[in-house]
Amino acid sequence: MHTERGFDRLVNFSDAVVAIAITLLILPLVDSVTDVASGQSVWDVVLDDLPKFMVFIISFAVIGRFWIAHHRVYERAVDYDSWLLWANLFWLLTIVFLPYPTELLSEGSSADDGRAAIYVGTMLLSSLALLWQQAILIRRPALVAPAVRGTLSIMPSVVTAGMMLVTFLAVVLVPGLGLWGLFLLVLTGPVQAIVRRLTGRSDAPLPAPSGTPPPLP
Repeated sequence: MHTERGFDRLVNFSDAVVAIAITLLILPLVDSVTDVASGQSVWDVVLDDLPKFMVFIISFAVIGRFWIAHHRVYERAVDYDSWLLWANLFWLLTIVFLPYPTELLSEGSSADDGRAAIYVGTMLLSSLALLWQQAILIRRPALVAPAVRGTLSIMPSVVTAGMMLVTFLAVVLVPGLGLWGLFLLVLTGPVQAIVRRLTGRSDAPLPAPSGTPPPLP
């Protein structure tokens, strides 16, 4: 038997795991404080850690973006089944793993040793896991809020996963590209807009609860 409490636990557990993963990103930079304690100049430590700061900011944005996408998926869900549980756990696995390739990148050039490929490959798996969850919700309308049943579209998730696959292949096949390949993801929004225009389908927003004031102009 599935209860509302069980669904809340699923969402709360997911949020907690993401919060822990995104917090772990800062730990390598915190470890650098010991260099200051050993007598090295503060500014020397900061300058030495600039590449780590950049990778930290990128990974923070990546996990944050995936959490927003996950939040949008579950805003429309009201129930769960075993398939959704396992798909969500797989997605959490990719999020928890992301600090590892982040640390790999912070210890050297993003274009060396396939480090960028591992990083973007992890992002690709995260995108596929979200696509899997969206497909489950579309296939099982009973898991979705009645107000949006039959209105969900899988195409935005397909486009996102497809662009992530293109980025991964570019990083793997183009020597020296490294994390610069992530700029290809800027095209995701325009491609999604084109697909929505061609198909005439997009996820319907949830209706505002009664008593909610109208949005500000």
